Amino acid sequence: MHYGTVIPARFLERPNRFIAQVDSADGELICHVKNTGRCRELLVPGAVVYLERAENPNRKTAYDLIAVEKGGLLVNMDAQAPNRVFGEWAEAGGFLPDIRAVRPEYSYGASRIDFCLETARGAHLVEVKGVTLEENGHARFPDAPTERGVKHLHELRHAVEQGLSASLVFIVQMEGMRDVSPNDGTHPAFGAALREAAAAGVGVRAFTCAVKPDSIAVSGEIPVIL
Repeated sequence: MHYGTVIPARFLERPNRFIAQVDSADGELICHVKNTGRCRELLVPGAVVYLERAENPNRKTAYDLIAVEKGGLLVNMDAQAPNRVFGEWAEAGGFLPDIRAVRPEYSYGASRIDFCLETARGAHLVEVKGVTLEENGHARFPDAPTERGVKHLHELRHAVEQGLSASLVFIVQMEGMRDVSPNDGTHPAFGAALREAAAAGVGVRAFTCAVKPDSIAVSGEIPVIL
């Protein structure tokens, strides 16, 4: 996926989870943060960030914060990007070779699952999780407790038990990671639910992304360490 006009800036502070103050070539700006997660290890004072100009000229904030440099690593932190990236990639046959249709926001049970992929072999449910947390070359999920994520895993497990096929897909919004694993220290219930789902037959896969200030795309698969 590609962004529109993107400019660099320096992160100053985050008064709340929706906005950030940055210093740009045009002076100090208040921008919308496209990720309501904590991102404490990413949004540190002085960090280089990248902003996309909003298409709506009447918006209160003219820019969205979409990416940040962490050392020599460029991390896309747009929470909407993983689903868009996966959707584009799946439609091109990147995830499964026999895709007939890609249906986003699919209602199943008590949840809305990110995708239902229609294939020659039947329906395949996919829940996508974007990963921005990195520790010494290893990706971790989640960076904050996610009861919604646990609920989705229960739904995927139930789908498999009912005879469907399903996968949990981690879209790692950076390159160079060795693997992905559940962040048990932050949310042990998610890790437990992930292992139970995998044992029940839910596929668990992870893909890194090639990230540039103005684009992000799936680049390769890495192991998931359960």
